[in-house]
Amino acid sequence: MPVIDQYFQHIVATGASDLHLSEGQPPKIRLHGSVQAIADEALQGDTLNHMLSEICEERAYERFLEKGDLDFAYEMDRDSRFRCNYFKQNNGLGAVFRLIPTKIASLDDLGIPKSVERFGDMRSGLVLVTGPTGSGKSTTLAALIDYINQTYSRHIITVEEPIEFVHSNKKSIVTQREVGIHAPTFSDGLRAALREDADIVLVGEMRDLETISLALTAAETGLLVFGTLHTNNARKTVDRLVDVFPSDQQSQVRTMLSASLRGVVAQLLMRKESGGRVAVNEVLVATPAVGAVIREGATQKLYDIISGGREAGMQFMDDAIWAKMVDGTVSAVEAYMKAIDKTRFRSALPPEHAELGNAGGGSEERKR
Repeated sequence: MPVIDQYFQHIVATGASDLHLSEGQPPKIRLHGSVQAIADEALQGDTLNHMLSEICEERAYERFLEKGDLDFAYEMDRDSRFRCNYFKQNNGLGAVFRLIPTKIASLDDLGIPKSVERFGDMRSGLVLVTGPTGSGKSTTLAALIDYINQTYSRHIITVEEPIEFVHSNKKSIVTQREVGIHAPTFSDGLRAALREDADIVLVGEMRDLETISLALTAAETGLLVFGTLHTNNARKTVDRLVDVFPSDQQSQVRTMLSASLRGVVAQLLMRKESGGRVAVNEVLVATPAVGAVIREGATQKLYDIISGGREAGMQFMDDAIWAKMVDGTVSAVEAYMKAIDKTRFRSALPPEHAELGNAGGGSEERKR
C-alpha cells in the first residue's frame, strides 16, 4: 500500500474534502471549509518526494519535477478517487488532493434548482457553470451529464484536466478525454470533438481566448456545450467572455453570445449551521430580453431580468442565500459574508457581529 494512502483513508473516514501536503509543514485537511493540521510533525523533503512519486506515473513525475506543476487523478480503491495537483513552492514540494465521490449525485441530491435540469434537455447552445475554485462546479456538471446520460441517446465528449467523475455508458455514449494525456490542451480537445460526431461537449475549463472562441463556434454550429469559468454571478460571466477578446472583435462576440448562450449557473458553497456545506445558485436562463441586453453590452440590466424572471426558472444569488438563512440552514453571518448586496443582509446580523455591517459593503451589482 502506498504510504500516502494512510492520509487518504483519514480523509474518507472524517468526511474531509481536501488533503494539503507541503514540505516543511504538517499534513493538513479541509473539513467543512476549515483547514486543520492532522499531525504535529512537519513533512521532510525526502518523505514527501517518495509519497508523491509513489502514486504517479514515472514520466509524468519527471515532467512535474522539470515544469513544477502537474494535475492527474489517483484511484485508491473502487470507492475512493482523488484529483491531485502537484506544485513547487517556496519551501520545496507541495500537493493538494481532493476527494472525488465515485457515486455521481443527482441534481436533486445536490439541491440544485429544478430549472437547471432543463439545460440538459437542450440540443444546442452554450451553458456555463461558474464559481470560485472549490465551489462544486464539477459535481454539478457531473450530475447534469449523468441526467443526460440516463435520459437521452447522445454522444457526450468531455475534455477535462484531470478526469474527475467517471461516467459509464447508459443511454448515451460518454467519451472522456484528459488534457495532457489524450489531448495537449482544452482547445485541441474541443477542436477534435467537432470531428468526432459529438452531440454534447463538456469543456472542463474555458481559460483562454482560443478555447472560448471554439466553444462559441461549436455552440453556434449545433452542439450543446457545457463549460466552466471562475466567475461568481451571471453578469460577471458574460463580461468575462466578451472581455477576453480584443476590443475590435467584442461587438461580433456579443452577437454570437446573444444567439448561442442558453444559461448560466453560478454556484457558491456555504457553511451549514449543522456542519457540512450547501450549494447556492444564481440561475440565468436565456430569453429574448437576455439576448438583447448582451448584444447592447448593457449587462448591468441582467440584475433586473433575473429578479423578474422567476417564472422562467431564474434565481438571483442573494435570493438563494436569503432563503438558506431564513430556513436556518446557514447563519446570518455566513449569509452576509457571501451576499452580493450586503445592505440587504445587514439588519439580520446578530448584535455581537454588528461591526461587520458597519464596515461598509453595499450592492456590488448596483455599484458597477
